[in-house]
Amino acid sequence: MSTNFTINAKSREDTGKGASRRLRRLTGEVPAIIYGGKKDAEKISILHKDITKALENDAVYSSIISLSIDGKAEDTIIKDIQRHPAKQIILHMDFLRVSKTTKLQTRVPLNFINEDTCVGVKLGGGLIAHTMTDIEVSCLPKDLPESIDVDMAEVDVGQIVHLSDLTLPDGVESVSLSQGADYDLTVATVNKQKAVEIDEPSESESTEDTSAESSENEETTGED
Repeated sequence: MSTNFTINAKSREDTGKGASRRLRRLTGEVPAIIYGGKKDAEKISILHKDITKALENDAVYSSIISLSIDGKAEDTIIKDIQRHPAKQIILHMDFLRVSKTTKLQTRVPLNFINEDTCVGVKLGGGLIAHTMTDIEVSCLPKDLPESIDVDMAEVDVGQIVHLSDLTLPDGVESVSLSQGADYDLTVATVNKQKAVEIDEPSESESTEDTSAESSENEETTGED
C-alpha cells in the first residue's frame, strides 16, 4: 500500500497568468487545481517549499495525498506537474480527487531488481534495456503500490520481459493488459552486445606504409 502524505493548501479566487505569477513571486506559493469526483474543480495554492519537500520522496508520485484545504481534507493523487524549463521552480500542479470505494487509474514506477546478477548480463555478457519506466494500473486507493518490482535475475540474452511477466500486488491490474493480449507490451530486454570490428590494414596498405617509413628514414639520414 502506498504511503499517505499530508500537504496544507488553501483556496484561491484569482485566476489568470498574472495572478499566478504574483502568487509565486509575492507569497512563494504554487497555483494548483483539484478536480474529479462529484465536486466541481477547485483552484488552490500550496507553499512552494512544502510541495518541493514532499516531491523529494519518489513515493509521493504514486501515493494518496491528503490535501488539507483550509482545514478540510481531500484525498488526491498527482496528475500533472508543470515545471520551469530552466529553474528549480514548480509552476502549476493538477490533483485528482480519489474515493476509497472507487478504482482509480494512475501510473506507478517500475523498480528493476537483481540487474547485477542477471543471467544474461553476468554469464552472457548482455546489456539490459528498459523499454518502460512506469506502467498504468487500476486499483482501489488502499491497494495503490509505491512501485512494482521487475525481477531481472533469470532473464537471459535475447529474452524479453512483458507486462504479463510482472507480479502485480493483490487488487492491482494493468490497464494495458485489460485491453487484451495485443497490449502485452515489452518492459525490458537483455540484448547481446555488438562486436566491435577492428579494421586490419590490407597487404597493399602495409606495403605502402613500410615504403613511406623507409623514405622518411632515408631523408632523415641525408639531413644528418
